[in-house]
Amino acid sequence: MTTRLQPGDQAPDFDLPTADGGRLTLGGLKGRKVILYAYPAAMTPGCTKQACDFRDSLASLQASGYEVVGISPDKPAKLATFVERDALTFPLVSDEDKSVLTAYGAFGEKKNYGRIVQGVIRSTFVIDEDGKIELAQYNVRATGHVAKLRRDLGLDK
Repeated sequence: MTTRLQPGDQAPDFDLPTADGGRLTLGGLKGRKVILYAYPAAMTPGCTKQACDFRDSLASLQASGYEVVGISPDKPAKLATFVERDALTFPLVSDEDKSVLTAYGAFGEKKNYGRIVQGVIRSTFVIDEDGKIELAQYNVRATGHVAKLRRDLGLDK
């Protein structure tokens, strides 16, 4: 069984390659609030919908003090294609060995069309300025998730 993070837990640090050929660390974002969302595969219909929702909400999320980072097991080259194809304006990081996804409880057993499979569990984590988990949501829906997250964070007034 995958261990799930709870509010107050220290967010596992990471140092991962990005779509643009750089690297991103959670430690490098310290002092900022971060929305880290885990998705199964770049350029699939659900993941595209979710990424475009984050893209379209990015300005208002950033105005509220949040940075957005997407994480998947895709190779950086595939992420770069995803960023270019859909004009994504936030960093995507590659976790090919799934170690960071596993540390966040976002990789493990899940139901897919009624069967139990191993895979990425679509999840979202809100990390505070000190690197602590503020909110951990597992098995989120791709469609409508960003709007729900905004409500959960009290950003829709």
